[in-house]
Amino acid sequence: MTMGDFFATVFTGNNLAVLGAALATLLAGMGSAKGVNLVAKASDGLLSEDPSKFGKTFALQALPMTQGFYGFVTGFIILLKAGFLNGTANLTTADGGFYLMASLPIAIVGYYSGIKQGEVAAAGVAVVAKRPEQAGRAITSTALVETYAILAVLVSLLLILFR
Repeated sequence: MTMGDFFATVFTGNNLAVLGAALATLLAGMGSAKGVNLVAKASDGLLSEDPSKFGKTFALQALPMTQGFYGFVTGFIILLKAGFLNGTANLTTADGGFYLMASLPIAIVGYYSGIKQGEVAAAGVAVVAKRPEQAGRAITSTALVETYAILAVLVSLLLILFR
């Protein structure tokens, strides 16, 4: 088998589309998992001292989860639109490459913003520890990071849905 044959076998349209769905789900999910982990560590420390602040810290813990959800939805839509869920997938390399490229905004931005949102949320837990009445501001600061994940998932989904 030549190198050209190898690449022709591996980089088919179907494989490229599946790679795009996997990257969107995997990278955005990894960023969310890391972000949630950062906040959970900060929250657990606070809650060991004052369990009454659970409600205020829970919102901060939940926010970094959204990037993983956005990546999952993007991956699902790729699989749906490409025909994998009804057994009709037979994509050209160009079509598969398109789905792969369309997955990259949420894959990359979802990964990075999930972690950064977790860092901001962990700092928000510190705010709640000292000034619980400022929880709304801590949540607002954390939600601002979400803006970039929303823009990225919109780009990915608009590319996929309106192709």
